[in-house]
Amino acid sequence: MGTRILSVEDDERIRTAVRLALEDEGWTVDEAENGEEALVKFAQSPTDVVLIDIMLPDIDGFEVCRAIRRQSDVPIVMVTARDDTHDVVAGLEAGADDYLTKPFAPKELSARIRALLRRARTADPASPHLRFGDLEVIPDQGVVRRGGQEVHLTKTEFKLLVELATSPGKVFSRETLLDKVWGYDYFADGRLVDVHVRRLRTKVEADPANPRHVVTVRGLGYKLQT
Repeated sequence: MGTRILSVEDDERIRTAVRLALEDEGWTVDEAENGEEALVKFAQSPTDVVLIDIMLPDIDGFEVCRAIRRQSDVPIVMVTARDDTHDVVAGLEAGADDYLTKPFAPKELSARIRALLRRARTADPASPHLRFGDLEVIPDQGVVRRGGQEVHLTKTEFKLLVELATSPGKVFSRETLLDKVWGYDYFADGRLVDVHVRRLRTKVEADPANPRHVVTVRGLGYKLQT
């Protein structure tokens, strides 16, 4: 089965332009003009990537994202009309993997989708159990436990943790993590990393405000502390 993308956008002109650009890449595109329709179509058809406009006429894009994320780890890209930090962070906090600001070039949209698809389909290399105090990471099984209890992470959060955990003590810059986790080598935004680190800490740290494992190295980036 080929790649299927769900595009959620209430502006018909934009929705049509996105569909044509993605179909030029050989992908199948399902369209929804509001949140309710998007959730129905997502439930009906297997989807590889979801594009969600923040400003929708019924359920806003944040809630659509949260609803999809509660049932699936499918890659999600939020689309916003403004490069507003609040909108970007809120979208990522809702569970999105990335965001795009309107107007965007079709080539950039296609490149980001290809990167997300590569990441979603690339298996993590087999590695032994990794233990750091009460935190256990099993890369080849996709399992993370804290205090013996399994923790559910999104695919992006899991890849971020594995990247840090396989080189404990090594400091990773935001640019390096964007390359290794997101697969972005020429367009990037450090907010993607910062928000996902914050979300990761809420799941793997006993006290996210004072992290023991995923720590910030001021001015340099992040590392996993043993």
